[in-house]
Amino acid sequence: MADRPPEQARRETPLERADRNFAELLQELRVTQTGVQILFAFLLTLAFTQRFPTLDTVQRVTYVVTLLLAMLAAALFTAPAALHRSLFQQNAKPVIVKVSSRLATIGMGVLMLAFTGSVLLVVDVSLGRVAGIAAGAGTLLVCVSLWRVLPWVVRRAVVAPRRVSRGPENSADLEPPEGPR
Repeated sequence: MADRPPEQARRETPLERADRNFAELLQELRVTQTGVQILFAFLLTLAFTQRFPTLDTVQRVTYVVTLLLAMLAAALFTAPAALHRSLFQQNAKPVIVKVSSRLATIGMGVLMLAFTGSVLLVVDVSLGRVAGIAAGAGTLLVCVSLWRVLPWVVRRAVVAPRRVSRGPENSADLEPPEGPR
């Protein structure tokens, strides 16, 4: 069973696979969306604090850009539900899964930038510009490492041994399936 491609190992039809992939994607979005909502709410309240009028121009620009990035991430993470709702019972599930996966991937990139901007702003206000830039860069590095580099390393570790054991003639079977990534 381990030698079969994932779709054969599960013995599922393309529609069952699309349903499963969409359910998995929605579960992933539930996790990320909570974080985005908390970040967005935090950013919305900052403009109404006593200290906000003392921010300099760079801090205000960082705030507005970060607020808009958080809003964009929230929109990207909720778009799959809206897409599904608007195409419900239209026999479009595989397309919904593919588009929703792309939206979620873009949303993760935008969320990475929103996290970076948030940390940059808070540390800049608390400890100064240099510390803010360092903390923002560190945040970006951590997110890129965990969200982009780690999956790439794991994918290589999983796929490379299969290619060696199965031979290059079957390597097309090892392409990751379309769907949530």
